[in-house]
Amino acid sequence: MKFTVISDTHRKHHDVEMGSGDVLLHCGDFSGRGTLAEVTEFNTWLGNLDYTHKIIIAGNHDFLFEREPVLARSLITNAIYLEDESVEIEGVKIYGSPWQPWFYDWAFNLKRGAALAEKWALIPEDTDILITHGPPMGIGDITSEGEHAGCEDLLKRIHELNIKYHCFGHIHEDYGRWEKDGKTFINASNCDLNYKIANSIHDFCF
Repeated sequence: MKFTVISDTHRKHHDVEMGSGDVLLHCGDFSGRGTLAEVTEFNTWLGNLDYTHKIIIAGNHDFLFEREPVLARSLITNAIYLEDESVEIEGVKIYGSPWQPWFYDWAFNLKRGAALAEKWALIPEDTDILITHGPPMGIGDITSEGEHAGCEDLLKRIHELNIKYHCFGHIHEDYGRWEKDGKTFINASNCDLNYKIANSIHDFCF
C-alpha cells in the first residue's frame, strides 16, 4: 500500500501539492484555531482527495476536538479520526494520538512525565504505524531556538515497540525523515515558521 503523510497545514491545505494513493495520514494542526468553520472546510477538502482511506489526528491548534469532542468528530465525515485509538487498514495497524508536552497552553498539552507516559502506554504492542502530533525527544524536534521540544516518554515507548513508521509534525522547522534502529521517523510539517506551505508531502509503501 502507498501511504502519503502530511501535517501542520494550518488552513493552507489547498496549497499542498497532493497526489493520490491508498492511505492519507494527517498528523494534526489542519486548522488555525480549531473553529467549527475551519473543521468543516477541512472535511470538505478531504472529501475531494484521491485516496482510498484518509486518517487524521488533531494537533495543538485544533481546539474544537479537545473542547467539544463529540461535535468535532461529527464534522469529520470524509476521514477516520483517531484519538488514542487504532484502526486496521488491510492488515496494517495504525494508532493515532494528539498529545504533546506542554506548549504555550494550546490544545492537547500535558505536563512532561507521568501524564504523558500514561497516554503512550495506551499504544498497542502490535502497532505498525504510529501517528502523533508531537515528535519524540531528539528526532525532528529542534526548534528555531535550538531547543529539543520532543517527548522523552514517547521515545522510550517507541523503543519498546516494533513499529515500522512514526509520523508526526508540530515543529515546523525540523521537517524531515530519519532512519533509526529499524524504524522510520517522519516530521511531515508542510508549513514553515511563517505558516506558509514550504515542504512537500512524504510517501512510503508498506
